[in-house]
Amino acid sequence: MSRAHKGSVAALLAGFLGWTLDAFDFFLVVFCLTAIAKEFGKSDSAIASSLAITLAFRPVGALIFGLIADRYGRRLPLMIDLIFYSIVEVATGFAPNFATFLVLRALFGIGMGGEWGVGASLAMEKVPARWRGVLSGLLQQGYALGYLLAAVAYPLVFPRYGWRPLFFLGGLPALLALFVRFRVTESEVWQKTSGAGWGHIGTMIARNWKLFLYLALLMTGMNLSSHGTQDMYPTFLQRFWHFDTSKRSIITAISMLGAITGGVVIGLLSDRIGRKRTIAWSLAAAILVVPLWAYAPQVGWLIAGAFLIQFFVQGAWGVIPAHLSELSPNEIRGFLPGFAYQCGALAAGSVGTFETLLARHISYASAMAITAAAVFLFTILMISFGPERRGVEFAEIP
Repeated sequence: MSRAHKGSVAALLAGFLGWTLDAFDFFLVVFCLTAIAKEFGKSDSAIASSLAITLAFRPVGALIFGLIADRYGRRLPLMIDLIFYSIVEVATGFAPNFATFLVLRALFGIGMGGEWGVGASLAMEKVPARWRGVLSGLLQQGYALGYLLAAVAYPLVFPRYGWRPLFFLGGLPALLALFVRFRVTESEVWQKTSGAGWGHIGTMIARNWKLFLYLALLMTGMNLSSHGTQDMYPTFLQRFWHFDTSKRSIITAISMLGAITGGVVIGLLSDRIGRKRTIAWSLAAAILVVPLWAYAPQVGWLIAGAFLIQFFVQGAWGVIPAHLSELSPNEIRGFLPGFAYQCGALAAGSVGTFETLLARHISYASAMAITAAAVFLFTILMISFGPERRGVEFAEIP
């Protein structure tokens, strides 16, 4: 294996594992939502608001760490970010009250927001252009793997020890920082443009404000699609289906297997037929699956719907790291994709709260079905009107 190939594998692995551990920590709140609400004497919607707070602070992390990544390289901010959110996660397990819990979830949002943009830019700049789609799908499904790991850890730890020890596992990303330090090399694409100072970076950001607005709207739709089908799903299984801890975890884990499979398969498809077409087709297929996902007549069909909805939604998501990286100029690739992504997450941050409030007036099933179908349609429209630069060689971008 050549040195360049080893560098690509190490960068992809670092980005994948960083996003896995980020998602693992985020979805611990999703699984423990009702237990945390009970301990702090709050409603489901109040704890769901902590998810919105995490999402709200993700743009702050993307802004800070993305700018540092464009000015000083990808590796250093990635290592700092991994250590930062590890400390915050461990501290969450010691939160003495709801107010402290919310502050820690906000700080975690900063760390979570910083990781994706830096890790994705590093990985996408290193992998071969001809494999960018499928490897983008693999990278993005670190998020699904994190959800899957949370689904596995929850029934193993929670019934015996409660929700707090689960967050102590959040110290693991600190070990990943050591891997980045000793095994991951700096992006060659960044090194070629590293002479740009703060003034030039600011000029490039201002010059690409229209692209940023478009990407932020696109990522609003993508985040609504993902969080609208994931964040409240374990609560839906508990409140609507009355499933216990074990059944909720198993069905959620199966849905994440669908997500991982879809991310890789549909990411590979995007290398063949294009990024925009692949995303639009995937979300159109997800619309067709919504009735099965929300209104399954029996458990077997419920499981099939859970698998398929995440296959298509996260399949569409698998194209995103490649698509956003290809649309971004070299000088601001650490900042632009990540900041647009996290601004979209901010705009979509209240979808879980919205679903819980809507479910007070109609069923949980109808609340989630209506939300999902609407946001899928919105995202299809957004991707249809945007640009595409599939397979562009980053080194050739002026």
